[in-house]
Amino acid sequence: MTALAVVLAALGAFGYAFGARLQHAAVRNTIGNSGLRLRHQLHLVRDRSWLLGLIALGCGAVLHAVALGMAPLSVVQPVGVLALPVTVLLTMRERGYHPRDFSPNMLLAVAAATGGVGAFVFLAVGSARTTAVSTEHQITATQLIATVVAGLAVLAALTGSKVRCVLFAAATAVAYGYVSLLMRGIAQQVTELRLLDDNLLPVLGIVVAALVGGWLLQHAYASGPPDLVVACLTVIDPLVAVGLGIGLLGEADLVGTWTAVGQIIFAVVACAGVFVLARYHPDSQGIPDSRRRRRGSARRTEFDRSS
Repeated sequence: MTALAVVLAALGAFGYAFGARLQHAAVRNTIGNSGLRLRHQLHLVRDRSWLLGLIALGCGAVLHAVALGMAPLSVVQPVGVLALPVTVLLTMRERGYHPRDFSPNMLLAVAAATGGVGAFVFLAVGSARTTAVSTEHQITATQLIATVVAGLAVLAALTGSKVRCVLFAAATAVAYGYVSLLMRGIAQQVTELRLLDDNLLPVLGIVVAALVGGWLLQHAYASGPPDLVVACLTVIDPLVAVGLGIGLLGEADLVGTWTAVGQIIFAVVACAGVFVLARYHPDSQGIPDSRRRRRGSARRTEFDRSS
């Protein structure tokens, strides 16, 4: 069951990557050089690319939800990091980046974020245990997550540049990590034929977190490149979910000391990869679209002359 859950989570990660790529393109085409305003948000819901991105994200979320019902949070959630390299490759292809535009530091950042979370999952698979999500757990998580998301959103509104993008994406990731906890609780109730037990908090929490997270996500798209947004989501989201699984649900009660130390180290490596990606992303290095177009034109001209 755990192996199947990992496969489903990986397929869900591809849905997240394609959805993020489509929605980011739609947001950037809608706002141009201006910020994301209410009228822009109303226009997005009629944009075909944005709606296709929403469908892709929805399919990824469904696969992820099924996986959460089959394995612990600390195993399933980090698999979503696979969306990061996929998004980076899609960005390279769409924006016409030449391999020379990607510094070794950026490639190292992608490897650190992906490998760090991958190693974390490898350690978690053999030690994490399945635990129940009680109503008390859900209430505690709601209070904690609401405070963190509000704080990050306020900080994002007060900053600019790539830091603004990272903070908005981080707030979204925290909200989505909370959604995973509630989805696991609902999956357990359905599996045990208890349905919602007159407890509407999971459903309300998922709806509110999805709406707030989706709104913050559009602001992140408007503030920075899509692979940076996905990097924040795929690293911070699982770390939040794993933190809730360990701190609230006790999924790591059987984890040995050295295994826990290794997980902490790999989590730090993954987070460092995100910040390095923000620093060395080609968009952060000031490589304009015109320069990339000139490179493409120069290569085509050289080819025409040689032929």
